[in-house]
Amino acid sequence: MRLRGMKTSMRTAVAALSAAALTAATAACTSPGDGRGASPAAEPADLGNVRLVAYSSCDDMLAKLRDRTAANAGPYGLGPEVSIQSMDAPAMARDAQALKAAPESGSGAPEHSTTNVQEAGVDEPDLVKTDGKRIVTVTRGTLRVVDAESRKVTARLELAEDQGYAPADLLVSGDRALVVFAHGGFVALSGAAGGTAGGATGGTAGDAAKRAFPVEAHYILVDLSGAPKVLGSLTPKGSHVDARMIGSTVRLVVRSRPQFTFPRPRPGLTPSELIKLNQDVVRKAPIDTWLPSYEVTDAAGARRTATVKCESVAHPEDYTGTSLLSVHTIDLAAGVSGVEPIAVAADGDTVYGTATSLYVASNPRWWFPPMPIDPVPLPRPVERDPAQPSTLPEPTGSGVAPDVAPTPAEPLLPRASTPSAAASFPEPPAEETEIHRFDIGGAGAPRYIASGAVAGRLLNQYSLSEHDGHLRVATTINQETPSGPPSSSSVYVLKSDTLAKVGEVTGLGKDERIYAVRFIGPVGYVVTFKQVDPLYTLDLRDPAAPRVTGELKITGYSAYLHPAGEGWLIGVGQEASTRGRTLGTQISLFDVGDPARPTRLSQYFQKESGSEAEWDPHAFLYWPKEGLAVLPLSSWQQGGLMKSGALGLRIEPTKITKVGLVQHEAKRPAGDGAADNVADNVYLDPAIRRSLVIGDTLWTVSDLGMKASDLRTFADRAWIPFD
Repeated sequence: MRLRGMKTSMRTAVAALSAAALTAATAACTSPGDGRGASPAAEPADLGNVRLVAYSSCDDMLAKLRDRTAANAGPYGLGPEVSIQSMDAPAMARDAQALKAAPESGSGAPEHSTTNVQEAGVDEPDLVKTDGKRIVTVTRGTLRVVDAESRKVTARLELAEDQGYAPADLLVSGDRALVVFAHGGFVALSGAAGGTAGGATGGTAGDAAKRAFPVEAHYILVDLSGAPKVLGSLTPKGSHVDARMIGSTVRLVVRSRPQFTFPRPRPGLTPSELIKLNQDVVRKAPIDTWLPSYEVTDAAGARRTATVKCESVAHPEDYTGTSLLSVHTIDLAAGVSGVEPIAVAADGDTVYGTATSLYVASNPRWWFPPMPIDPVPLPRPVERDPAQPSTLPEPTGSGVAPDVAPTPAEPLLPRASTPSAAASFPEPPAEETEIHRFDIGGAGAPRYIASGAVAGRLLNQYSLSEHDGHLRVATTINQETPSGPPSSSSVYVLKSDTLAKVGEVTGLGKDERIYAVRFIGPVGYVVTFKQVDPLYTLDLRDPAAPRVTGELKITGYSAYLHPAGEGWLIGVGQEASTRGRTLGTQISLFDVGDPARPTRLSQYFQKESGSEAEWDPHAFLYWPKEGLAVLPLSSWQQGGLMKSGALGLRIEPTKITKVGLVQHEAKRPAGDGAADNVADNVYLDPAIRRSLVIGDTLWTVSDLGMKASDLRTFADRAWIPFD
């Protein structure tokens, strides 16, 4: 396709970047080893105006943490009085990845897809992995290995006793797999041998007893060279944030919080007196209250408990003491122990990684003001909008917007029209995202480099991107208060070594919020939405002067943007009416070859539907060789029943056409197969979670099994149930 031109330099840059993105889409995400040398000595970095401070001793650490934490104590615990209803920002679009093409490996494996990661060569956890010969997946607490040629389950290892709820992900390097239990389930904490080879039944993690454990973060290393067996596990005391793997080296980010037993508030005490009591508790707490602990289990089941060393904890100049981030390093080839973790006195919920840097960002907590004296009117019911997009069929029902945050169209609170109304609401704390960078360019433990902050909150990891020594950050300020300004979005450019701001572009999508972000080299793409979807293109070549170069306004929005060749961008999201009412899933192909004039070339719309790829693009597969996109789709049918499957689309410049729909076998509901007001012939429809390609076969994965289908026709080839 010939793309329209503008200035030669910009067109050439974008073309080169698009080609690089396509190259990344046809490259394997992992390799057998990283081949790196020893970690360089920890020398002081040139940090400009960011001052990094290490604690001089455990006593120094304890004194400072007590002081900082006590300053954040409120009358009912940690936090200021007006934010006791605060909670961590929801994961609005966790780990936005898809499945990419990988070249044929030297081991004779057929051409196959791998986990589509944000950065080439930096693998990310997902529930299925393949090397082209075998497919490894973990569902309902059980790890299974499927032979791609025979299409049979060749081995399985039961890792969780609670089969109903044990969500997990995988990282695989060679014959080693790291199973990531972020939370939930009864997991095996010991046991070396076990598993079943050559069949799909029987076998657990040896004869090891499984015990109930309130797991927030638990990592199990499994040997896949024969019958799967547990080689060890790591259980930090804290919550799993995310992980990245380069070669066989995994970096695990864990968040922990100090645990205090505060006195129950007594009647008659003032807020100041309650704060004083809580501060006294903090100032008497021992160092172990803050120091993150972890448990390591070896292949024989022997366990040892350790804590992060005081000298391994650093802190930025400004911190609260109410949270610590730990980074654990595991070389899958060597085992779960060997590298001491490091920590920083900071918070974090979003991870972004490159080959040499690991960034952990902390969104501001959602803030809820006290109940106003005057009643707040409920939002008016949304009326049916007759102004449907002219290119779409008439919908038969209502769409549902992503359940992430109130849109500007429906604020939580009305704007004040008088000073007295505004005075009823206290001002919220400033929305600010903190960012921390670690150097992972060498072997061994990472080095803490710098911390910084920008206004607003991130959407997800794709809101961050490192390029040519700079970190680009896209945020939305979304304070809906009587006296606050309308929401708007910005892109900030920071020096990667200091995280000091060098440039910014603000005012994107006023009264809207970001729904999707993608950075490709020196170009950025930002989607905001309220009633229409502005797709902004940004020129980021000059870090000190980023600027908007183009804007495309269409109905609906894209929640995930995927590079699809030279000058093309695929958008997955929701179509909407001209009033912003969502109608169903839409997939769009954009021509962004001319950054000044982005256009939509083609579109596919499925009314009254939604896709997991909108909030977790791990679920999105794009196979460039066939121009094929596959994504899970769920649609509501008449009577409130849901139908789901994996939708295949052929993406061309002039049109997007349906190739087929893969569906998995349905199971009857538990019990007698019927529920109140549900017919006896109703089946539970297992949702397809992932799709991948091996040779000429499309594989789809659900909690109930795998299906092999013809890549071009979607005809069924085999069904492998997960019994």
